[in-house]
Amino acid sequence: MNPDHSLVFIIDDDPSMRASIESLLRSVGHSVKSFASTQDFMRDEQPDVPACLILDIRFPGQSGLEFQRELVKSGLHLPIVFVTGHGDVPMSVAAMKAGAIEFLNKPFRDQDLLDAVHRGLEMSQDRRAEEAMLAELSRRFETLSSREREVMALVVAGRLNKQIAADLSLSEVTVKVHRSQVMRKMGANSLPDLVRFADRLACATTKS
Repeated sequence: MNPDHSLVFIIDDDPSMRASIESLLRSVGHSVKSFASTQDFMRDEQPDVPACLILDIRFPGQSGLEFQRELVKSGLHLPIVFVTGHGDVPMSVAAMKAGAIEFLNKPFRDQDLLDAVHRGLEMSQDRRAEEAMLAELSRRFETLSSREREVMALVVAGRLNKQIAADLSLSEVTVKVHRSQVMRKMGANSLPDLVRFADRLACATTKS
């Protein structure tokens, strides 16, 4: 992960803690934006780069855990590192179950925080790469004709050309032409590639 192309957000209502964490992260080359409240964070424009969030657990009004749930509902899938001076086991379990990558009690070791941030940025990078790949696969799939989509579904289901021809009342030659078009348009170099692409598209559709 290149720190120049990523961003670490800090939300903590303690100015000295914000300054301390920001100084630590900048000392190892991270770009940082810090906020005193979750409201300030939500009002800010977020750049389109890999990012993670260091979040205090306790705020006046909305808690860090409540804000974590709000982020998930709004579709902002930021890896979260919780830091708190008032943590307990049930709270940390709830945070981790909701998807937090680390729960650190103040005072924490600098290296523990840096390790968690590094892991969070890698997770963000991986998610963005996966989303980009799915968007590209969806774009390719949209270029298929309805007949090509039928052929693709049968191909990835393991049907042979002659079986597909019978299923769709086509000649085997026509099936071969459609199959070739499907492979080309989907950017698949082999049948396993096509099956893998179809599985990823199906999984994305199920999740959405």
